[in-house]
Amino acid sequence: MKKNYFLLVLFIAVTSIYAQDEASVSVVKNQFKINMLFPGFVYEHGFSEKNTLYSEVALGLGFSYSDYYGESNVFVAPLITEQFRHYYNLQKRANKGKRTERNSGNYLALNASYYFTPISGNSEHFSYVPSAAVAALWGLQRTYKGRFNLEFSVGPGVQFDKYKTEFIPAGNFTLGWVIGK
Repeated sequence: MKKNYFLLVLFIAVTSIYAQDEASVSVVKNQFKINMLFPGFVYEHGFSEKNTLYSEVALGLGFSYSDYYGESNVFVAPLITEQFRHYYNLQKRANKGKRTERNSGNYLALNASYYFTPISGNSEHFSYVPSAAVAALWGLQRTYKGRFNLEFSVGPGVQFDKYKTEFIPAGNFTLGWVIGK
């Protein structure tokens, strides 16, 4: 009788270990966020185990410099961003006991952004035209208890408008909250 209990406990232990190894960590299917640093709304849709489509409508901060006038300008412009994200270290984080909830992990992304005409800035010496940018980004996203969200990304990009095309450093830093379930 004791042998049967021992075999039963051993069977349960072995199957639970294999079940944990086989269970993979996955991104959230639907996630909504509110960004506070640069006000905006984000929707992130998980369409496979490690890939998401990230959509954002926000206000962005820009910088320009005029050689002719020797002046710089900081401006605020509405923007739309789309990213294809691949979260590459979710399983590794889970194995180390780190949080992976609500897409807390590192990612590689293809980014496309459209910047509308700025709503603030020095228009005396600067003329603004809507522009677009594409970039390859490395980033990290962390969602903590209380659903506080921190996100950072950086990488090379190309920005273009109807007058010029130029290489730019692309980056983003947001603070906000995950809302909903």
